[in-house]
Amino acid sequence: MAVLTEDLARPGHYIISEANGYRSRDEITVASGAGVLKAGRVLGKVTASGKYVNYTPGASDGSQNAAAILYQGCDATSADVRRTITARDSEVQADVLNWGPAVTTDTHKNTALAALAALGIISR
Repeated sequence: MAVLTEDLARPGHYIISEANGYRSRDEITVASGAGVLKAGRVLGKVTASGKYVNYTPGASDGSQNAAAILYQGCDATSADVRRTITARDSEVQADVLNWGPAVTTDTHKNTALAALAALGIISR
């Protein structure tokens, strides 16, 4: 008998509550080269291009600042991808957020959560 596994990173799985309608969400471009990203990934915004990539502490291109949470997973390995993000006015479960490979310490996470809180994305 085959073993079935379920990917717990379903679209929006991290959301506790959000504003009515689509006020909490925006549609953005995930930059080519960002790789395969799951829902709940914390993103940074590259200043020069306006495109989103993995939140990367220590970078100097804008991605060092947490700017959004990816609502739905995508594969941006070899091409830009349009996706929905949580951009504002939401409560999220901090313990289920998806952190990129550059996020290696609690300090990185706490800095990102503070930046998201400034945007109105409150972690619980």
